[in-house]
Amino acid sequence: MSEIIWTKTDEAPLFSSYSLLPILQSFLSKAGIKISQKDISLAGRILAEFSDILANKHENALELLGELTKSADANIIKLPNISATLPQLNAAISELRSKGFDLPLYPNEIKTKEDEEIAKKYAKIIGSAVNPVLRQGNSDRRCVKAVKDYARANPHSTGEWDKNVKTRVAHMQDGDFYANEESIISKKDDVYTINFINKNGEKTKLKELEILKDEIIDASFMSVKKLDKFYQDAFKSAKDDDLLVSLHLKATMMKVSDPAIFGHAIKIFFNKAFDEFGEIFKSLEINENNGLKDIFAKISTLKETERNRIKAKFDEIFTSSASVAMVNSAQGVTNFHVPNDTIIDASMPAMIRNSGTMYDKNGEPKETLAIIPDKTYATLYQACINNLKEKGSLDVTKIGSVSNVGLMAKKAEEYGSHDKTFIAKDDGEFIVVDKDDKEVFKFNVQSGDIFRMTQAKDDAIKSWIDLALNRGKITGEPLVFWLDENRAHDRNLKSKIDLLKFENAGVKYEILNYEKACEKCLDIIREGKNVIGVTGNVLRDYLTDLFPILELGTSSKMLSVVPLLCGGGMFETGAGGTAPVLVKELIEQNHLIWDSLGEYLALIASLEHLANSKSNKNAKILAKTLDGAVNLYLKNNKSPQMGVKNPDTRASHYYLALYWAQELKNSELGKEFTNLADDLLANEAKILNELCEIQGDGVDFGGYFYPDEQKSSNIMRPSQTLNKIIG
Repeated sequence: MSEIIWTKTDEAPLFSSYSLLPILQSFLSKAGIKISQKDISLAGRILAEFSDILANKHENALELLGELTKSADANIIKLPNISATLPQLNAAISELRSKGFDLPLYPNEIKTKEDEEIAKKYAKIIGSAVNPVLRQGNSDRRCVKAVKDYARANPHSTGEWDKNVKTRVAHMQDGDFYANEESIISKKDDVYTINFINKNGEKTKLKELEILKDEIIDASFMSVKKLDKFYQDAFKSAKDDDLLVSLHLKATMMKVSDPAIFGHAIKIFFNKAFDEFGEIFKSLEINENNGLKDIFAKISTLKETERNRIKAKFDEIFTSSASVAMVNSAQGVTNFHVPNDTIIDASMPAMIRNSGTMYDKNGEPKETLAIIPDKTYATLYQACINNLKEKGSLDVTKIGSVSNVGLMAKKAEEYGSHDKTFIAKDDGEFIVVDKDDKEVFKFNVQSGDIFRMTQAKDDAIKSWIDLALNRGKITGEPLVFWLDENRAHDRNLKSKIDLLKFENAGVKYEILNYEKACEKCLDIIREGKNVIGVTGNVLRDYLTDLFPILELGTSSKMLSVVPLLCGGGMFETGAGGTAPVLVKELIEQNHLIWDSLGEYLALIASLEHLANSKSNKNAKILAKTLDGAVNLYLKNNKSPQMGVKNPDTRASHYYLALYWAQELKNSELGKEFTNLADDLLANEAKILNELCEIQGDGVDFGGYFYPDEQKSSNIMRPSQTLNKIIG
């Protein structure tokens, strides 16, 4: 196995890697270190899962890396990947089939045993299939000094805030996961069974799961009757207050619950269309969970007269209802078009950074009613908005940083709930029993209600607490535990924290609910100080976008270290929320502005881990010199520039190579890098010209999810001069 694994993923990180990875492989090989790529992309996962029926076998790289995480030898650099929604999955299947892969279509209805087996295989791929497998450790995510200094010296726009801003968050007051949550700490190793008993007394066994002593197990459900009433009230409120309707969910990560919650919004907003044309929609196999894009595509197959009638009804609803926030005003893409276009962890910070506005159908910024149905985490965003309204915008040139220690290992909490989330097919009861048939949880539900269970393993929790303590000791920065006393799960989590350890170590800490924790962290950084948020898994995900976007303008510049429970290391490279938008520009204009700074920082940490775990002197030199190169990269502002014919991602990779080679030239490895450094500098103008002149025209990668390797390499490595120097 290679000493360092670089993951092949999707969209902007994938195409960027065609340019960057050959440079990294060249540099590391000169120091006797191997870095190789493993394919965990959406297409790669599909091919691996159906390898048994395909002509050519495909390595299951995700499974392989999952095993590697259990080894002290693990050293993985993980780039952002697609957590596929059903429309994305279908698009990838279609592309692969067009390339000759004999894959089965995703079955919209389970009619046969074969359909059931196919659906089970695709269920392993859809949603958050990668992160739960690889994240066998907790998250240490922070901003390094060089990045913070750059952000202060080159402040991004944060938008204006005052008390008159009308933007607010709407969430359910009752009947949601927050209101219905129950939680226990297991007293022994056990086996739990989830059953559903319908109103006629018929019992269906849904899931059997292993339970370990001392782990936290939660269960809850969302009432869709109350969800629908909430939507009705929220849409009316947005209309009355002249606010844009914007729906913020996690339909990628929460692959069973959130697509259904999204679908209910579609049915309620367009209820007149569903009432009038329900039978037609049923005949077209329309699934509102897939959004308007899929609905309109299926309607387009109808005869013109019928098609126009339905289109007129949708237009009428758009005109008479509250305006809907747009993802792309120019193309008429609304917040309701696809479930994965407005992902809460990226969309809410972007809206907040933009003075609480999103864009209307005319491309104009407008204040928003941000609809986040489940109350659990919605309140933190309202707290952030309240703080900005009361105290004004953050001064990027002066504010401190919010780091994060996140509970993540072993599919902790909601992000491990996919296989334990079920939608009631009838009125009845969800009942969870132990191996002695003793009742653990019981919920009376109505047809359509969404039930879920979550788990957090004791060893993962202990590791999370220790990581927080260590970060507090190392940095001297205060810790803020984001725990809500009114939430059953958080009370159990708090009971596992030995606060005396923190006090004896002299580590300052507070335990606050989500609203107060958000306000506290914002107030601390307003003073120019730093703070560490200690959070659960979903909060980790949300906050490691929210605060970096407010502080730095992007979350892609954060260092994310995952100390694996078994002693290895995984190093994540930032968020991929902008990845699909950036690829669109690349395909249309051959210009990419994906900033690989996150990859550079991850590689530094990876090399440091290799140096320490394997006593590898060369890895230590590479890490130190790469750190120096990144400082020069930031100081000289060599990040990708917007606008065709300007230095883009490929040029930024050239400058990283130039600065790193120059740093290495003056190191103990200087003999290996002197000529390289000199050649890169001497050919700067020629290389930049070759990288910029090819921009402007559209390019064909031979695929979006499964691009042609040679075409992609040619497009992303257009400078023959640079290629020859790198080798």
